[in-house]
Amino acid sequence: MPVIAAILVSGLVVQLVAHKLEVPSVIFYLLIGVVLGPEVLGLVTLETFGAGLEIIVGISVAIIVFEGAFALRIERIRGASRVSLRLVTISAVVMFFGTAAAVRFFEDADWDIALLIGALLVATGPTVITPILNVVRVRDHVATALETEGIVNDVTAAIVAVVIFETLLLDDLGVPATLFSFVERLGVGVLAGVFATVVIYYLLNSELVPERDVQSSQFLVLAAAVGAFAAAEAVAAEAGIAAAATSGILLGNLDIDNREEIERFAENTTLVVLSFVFISLAALIDVEAILQLGLGAIALVLVIMLVLRPLGAFIATAGVERFTWPERLFIASVGPRGIIPASVATLFAIELELAGSVNQGELLVGTVFAVIFATVAIEAGLARQIGDVLGVSPMRTIIIGGGRVGRALATRLERRGEYVVIIEIDDEVVERARAAGFTTFEGDGSDTETLRRAGIEDAKRVVAVTGSDDINLLACQLVSTKFGVESLYARVNDTDNVGAFDSIGVKAIDSPTATAVAIDDEIERPAITHWMKELGDGHDVQEVEVTAENLAGKTIRELNAQIPDGTFVAVVSRNGENRVPSADSVLEYGDHVTFIGDASAVKRAMKRFHPHD
Repeated sequence: MPVIAAILVSGLVVQLVAHKLEVPSVIFYLLIGVVLGPEVLGLVTLETFGAGLEIIVGISVAIIVFEGAFALRIERIRGASRVSLRLVTISAVVMFFGTAAAVRFFEDADWDIALLIGALLVATGPTVITPILNVVRVRDHVATALETEGIVNDVTAAIVAVVIFETLLLDDLGVPATLFSFVERLGVGVLAGVFATVVIYYLLNSELVPERDVQSSQFLVLAAAVGAFAAAEAVAAEAGIAAAATSGILLGNLDIDNREEIERFAENTTLVVLSFVFISLAALIDVEAILQLGLGAIALVLVIMLVLRPLGAFIATAGVERFTWPERLFIASVGPRGIIPASVATLFAIELELAGSVNQGELLVGTVFAVIFATVAIEAGLARQIGDVLGVSPMRTIIIGGGRVGRALATRLERRGEYVVIIEIDDEVVERARAAGFTTFEGDGSDTETLRRAGIEDAKRVVAVTGSDDINLLACQLVSTKFGVESLYARVNDTDNVGAFDSIGVKAIDSPTATAVAIDDEIERPAITHWMKELGDGHDVQEVEVTAENLAGKTIRELNAQIPDGTFVAVVSRNGENRVPSADSVLEYGDHVTFIGDASAVKRAMKRFHPHD
């Protein structure tokens, strides 16, 4: 009992420390596990769990995989569907055979054990990806691609590893039997997951569970994870992970009551389970077995991190314009291994040692944990720094209100490369916004917790465009006073309310005046009006502050060489006054200049005049 308590308390403390330091928690789990294990304090050993280790790990993994799958909505997956599909097929195959070949070459291993290690090291998984994404806030399509890869590859890697272990390593039954066994286990898992989903969905919608009985809903959904896992495992080993993932994806995309409360419960449960199982498995690491591998293990790690992972990432994102080069490099740089390789390798090593294959067991667990150590320490431990260097954590614009106005504004902003997050309380409007490809959070935009989930800490501006002036005003007051966001905009439906918004520093756009101006522009200035409506389609208008000291104090004529072809300075703003500059106008540090022209030229000009953006 004291040992179990020590593991649980350590895991919870790690969560607080990791959040404070903005470092993925998984790196601390690994370190604490080693300290508690035989290598240092000796508090946690194989005898600590006895024969129950496999059951503990299995149920824990089922809960973790289920929670990750439950959060994967189909609308999110569509945004990165091509990349996700390639990551779990072509890229996974590249990693599988590439790793197996590297193990064979660098560690002089037999092909059966090399293929087993290759299968295990395909898996990344939510256990390591989720803590990274909690620290590095990337665009939704990048997060979805990584999460989908982790969940699907966890399932297939576990099944492939078990099949190889049983049909090739132990019994040598050949390739046809191996393929059949894989399909059989995957089929059992999917069927068990579907069955569990049908049963739980029926119970959730029956009279047994009242509509607002949150606690019953939470426990029933958790029962889906454990029940599906247990049912599948009773038929075929490692089919349970596929069952948990299937049930999670299906339930996560069905219309069920109390979804937000269920998601929070699943997240909290996963945090406890994740810390316990990761620390426990890390404590069982045989450091001596890793050291015995010598230079071969180092070479293998380098091949996986510097060759195979980047190759798989570039194959997956090739030709997909939505993924920028920094985002592709981030995916290529972040692929740490987690619970599945650790747990399955530990269990297999025990079986191999019992069967008299001690050397193979040591090679298996040593190699797998060497890769886990290296990838977690470097790719997870430095994830925030990697994200900062690549610039994949953009400041976001939060739009409160996902109706026609909110979606139209989001479209224009995203065309210019902005990272837009929509907050909407109406579930039907949420579905429409997600179907249109926008990152959308369901909830009240004037609620602190909803704003936090949407990433208000990383917001550079907030725009409130709901149909209610009261909600817009309340949301802007909260964002300004509690989170300190200074760039605030709001749609005002009643012109009498404009003063209330102005008094708290919100730039108010009142609908009647905006409509009148738009009609007037259409009448008097149709060409420029149409051009402005099409911003993002090859042309752009942007205002930027002059912060390049080497450009300040010079005339427009002198700066012509610094202004890219295809754009020009249309307006210069200084001390609240706007003017159209002449060739002899002098730009000063802190002036705001407006560039008009081709989108790419405008972007280059902004970087030259404001290099610190």
